[in-house]
Amino acid sequence: MWLPTADDREEGCNMLLYHGSTIDIREIDLRQSKPNKDFGCGFYLSDDRRQAMDMAEFKAFQIGGTPVLNVYEFDENLLHAVTFKVKTFEGYSKEWAQFVFENRNAPNGDSVHDYDIVYGPIANDRVGLQIRRYMEKEITFDTFLERLKYMKGVTYQYFFGTERAITQLRKL
Repeated sequence: MWLPTADDREEGCNMLLYHGSTIDIREIDLRQSKPNKDFGCGFYLSDDRRQAMDMAEFKAFQIGGTPVLNVYEFDENLLHAVTFKVKTFEGYSKEWAQFVFENRNAPNGDSVHDYDIVYGPIANDRVGLQIRRYMEKEITFDTFLERLKYMKGVTYQYFFGTERAITQLRKL
C-alpha cells in the first residue's frame, strides 16, 4: 500500500486516515456518533494505522465482533482552506485541556464549537475520572492537564464534525 511521505503532502497529495471499529463503515452517519468525546460529537480518525487498529481490537474485545480497519483518503490541503473551519492543537496545552473539558461536559452531548475539523492530541482513556476530580476541586487545572495526556505518548486524532467535512473523506 502506498503511504504519502512528508514531501508528497507538501505537493498536495492525499493522506490516509484510519478509523478502528467492528464494522465496515461505507457511509459515515454523524447521528451514530457518541456524545461527550474529546472534541465533541463527530467522526474520529487517526493517521496512525497501528493506533486505529488498536482501537478496533479494543472495541471488538469490549462488544464482541471482529476488528475492522476503515481507511479513508483526505486532501490535507483542506486543513488550510478558507472554506473549512479548522481548529488545530499542536500539542497538549491549557487551551486543548479546556476544549476537551468543555466537550466532555456538554450538557446535551453535542459539540461546544462549530468547527468542521479539529486536529489534536488524544486524551487519556480515563478522562472521565479526571474531569470529576477537577470539578470537585480535588485537583488543579494544571494537574488535570497533566493527567489528560495519553499514556502511550502523544497520539493525534482528526475530528470531522459536519456533513460538509465528512463529504471530503473517500472510503478506500
